[in-house]
Amino acid sequence: MGFTSGFLYLTAEMDWYSRYVLSWDLSNTLDSATCVSVLSRALAGACPEISNTDQGSQFTSKQYLDVLKNHEIKISMDGRGRAFDNIFIERLWRTVKYEEVYLNEYRDGHEAYDSLTKYFLFYNNERKHSSLEGKTPKEVYFNC
Repeated sequence: MGFTSGFLYLTAEMDWYSRYVLSWDLSNTLDSATCVSVLSRALAGACPEISNTDQGSQFTSKQYLDVLKNHEIKISMDGRGRAFDNIFIERLWRTVKYEEVYLNEYRDGHEAYDSLTKYFLFYNNERKHSSLEGKTPKEVYFNC
């Protein structure tokens, strides 16, 4: 990770049922390599039937789709005008922004990464969700 300034892109793989963030990473480029890496790490401990993403070039790349196909995972991509198809990950982005990113002034990407690491540990293990009947994502994900 060699970023010190500029835009950073956050990628995450999440279990929709429990809201558990399986894997995430930051990158200073919007390419498929980071998305493939995040997906591969998530699949090391999860076995979903379906993967849902938007239609960004990083998610429609051959490399990303090949990982899904090799694991026999059905591919679902949001269509035009289908704002609610990806509502769970969009809600995660909103939560991360309001509870972490907007509250901090990171000096560089390394500081952002370190702070987000702590945040996602909190999010998965301590942050209770009303949609999960007051349970944490970890409690729901590991008790299915």
